[in-house]
Amino acid sequence: MAKLHFFLLLLLAAAQATHGEDGAYIGVNIGTAMSSVPAATQITTLLRSQNIRHIRLYDADPGMLSALANTGIRVIISVPNEQLLAIGNSNATAAKWVARNVAAHYPSVNITAIAVGSEVLSTLPNAAPLIMPAMRYLQNALVAAALDKYIKISTPHSSSIILDSFPPSQAFFNRSLDPVLVPMLKFLQSTGAPLMLNVYPYYDYMRSNGVIPLDYALFRPLPPNKEAVDANTLLHYTNVFDAVVDAAYFAMAYLNVTNVPVMVTETGWPHKGDASAEPDANNDNADTYNSNLIRHVMNVTGTPKHPGVAVPTFIYELYDEDTRPGTASEKYWGLFDMNGIPAYALHLTGSGVLLANDTTNQTYCVAREGADEKMLQAALDWACGPGKVDCSVLTQGKPCYDPDTVEDHATYAFNAYYHGMGMGSGTCYFSGVAVITTTDPSKLNSLPCSNFIACSFAFLDSCRGNVSLLVQAMDLVSIVGRTAARC
Repeated sequence: MAKLHFFLLLLLAAAQATHGEDGAYIGVNIGTAMSSVPAATQITTLLRSQNIRHIRLYDADPGMLSALANTGIRVIISVPNEQLLAIGNSNATAAKWVARNVAAHYPSVNITAIAVGSEVLSTLPNAAPLIMPAMRYLQNALVAAALDKYIKISTPHSSSIILDSFPPSQAFFNRSLDPVLVPMLKFLQSTGAPLMLNVYPYYDYMRSNGVIPLDYALFRPLPPNKEAVDANTLLHYTNVFDAVVDAAYFAMAYLNVTNVPVMVTETGWPHKGDASAEPDANNDNADTYNSNLIRHVMNVTGTPKHPGVAVPTFIYELYDEDTRPGTASEKYWGLFDMNGIPAYALHLTGSGVLLANDTTNQTYCVAREGADEKMLQAALDWACGPGKVDCSVLTQGKPCYDPDTVEDHATYAFNAYYHGMGMGSGTCYFSGVAVITTTDPSKLNSLPCSNFIACSFAFLDSCRGNVSLLVQAMDLVSIVGRTAARC
């Protein structure tokens, strides 16, 4: 067992070292529309405790930048929309802005980019003519300070500027924006900066009136016949996120720009909303979306058009913002409340070391109390068949046979499948007859503690010879250890 544990640690360390700082990464946006904004030092303490290494600020607050000094955290700072007029009309004003907000802090603050405005083309179209002058003036200031090789300039766009976004191969930018977008894309191309895009599958799902399935929005696994297929390219899409990112790539290609990468500057899912108008804004869906998103990005899955190409992504957002106007859900996109308490637990096994509020190694998948016995049996049959759980230990005379009930046998099979699949979101569903719990199965129903330990080791035994499954089962090793200690 000691050799197994050491082997798993080596593999885990290797997996964490796979992702370079300039490749796949997940960042977090930090908004401040709160009735009580945490002190800058509190924010940086939370970031470091959660191993968050990339953030985006919506301004360039000097107190926040000072608190970020020498932390190594990579920072995107922003020119707020209300400052565009001054910077877009004056090279000197842009130079002063860079001197005050960039040069005064770099390199002790690891500033990597400047986001010029936010969704200006869609929310402030009258200010659109100011975008390119502001970006050029800021670039001139970076060049003068010899910082242009280290800090990129771009502007975040709403995905709504992309028209006819499905199929992605037919997507194009709103043609009325060409006078701004064409020179902007050439600018990004020449400076090596990304196209910054805000992607919100939640809103796409809400506005689709049932056309977009919830599972498709949440990255849940889809059977092949449910995948969306682009008839022009025959590319298969299993989630909204990839389809929108590829729509941006195709829209750029329509304008003969093919070498500008996409950075997703905002995406996420609200964990609470109006119960009647926004029923899908809840903890389970927020956990499912963000956990699957993180895994998708960190595994460098890429998109169907660009498989294996990293899509750096920033989750919206770090804190709930209780003073944001709009629908109820607008206040509840945070991973934490303003006191730094997790809004919900993420399930991030297989995603490297990120966000310490992950309680995956303390969760179990069990049969839902009161579930229909026929549905339980069907789910058990699937787990032991297509699900490839070794259910031989459930046969008569084997350690997991007793108690001989469908519910107890299903709990063993569901939990084995859940842990074998890395405890990923969507792997404890079984047509609604399974549920995730923090109470281990040895405390549920009549399953004896010693029997649970025997069954757990039987599951691990079945993994021998299969390195991939063995690595996926590593969290079960610690669960068994804690269970044994309690017994």
